[in-house]
Amino acid sequence: MKSIFLTGLLFISLTSFAKTGEGDGIEFFHGSFKQALAKAKKENKLIFFDAYTSWCGPCKVLKTKVFPDKELGEYMNAKFISIGVDMEAGEGPQLANMYPVEGYPTLMFMDASGKVKKKVLGLPRGGAKELLTVAKTVK
Repeated sequence: MKSIFLTGLLFISLTSFAKTGEGDGIEFFHGSFKQALAKAKKENKLIFFDAYTSWCGPCKVLKTKVFPDKELGEYMNAKFISIGVDMEAGEGPQLANMYPVEGYPTLMFMDASGKVKKKVLGLPRGGAKELLTVAKTVK
């Protein structure tokens, strides 16, 4: 009886834990940059472009501490098609020629045609709140 109770308790706690992050934070588009632009045009949204590299420490902080923020995610998901691109892999080097970056991470807010409206270099000091404030200024 005790083992059934403990198994049930474990199951409930694991499913509660699994659902905690569901739907929170920025949802990133999985596809090419060109596909992201087409999706943004179709949905009448802007583009949020995270230009990162695999070795970049601040880029990892963004992914684990900033992008998962619920309030930031709600706003970004409503207004932007977000895409993250490793600038040293896949289509990254080609995009680096189109959108030169001075360092990593570089966060670009663009219109649906790919024109950069605002750029943030490095990890925002104010974290998710600062990034949200910047995002709200992009029209």
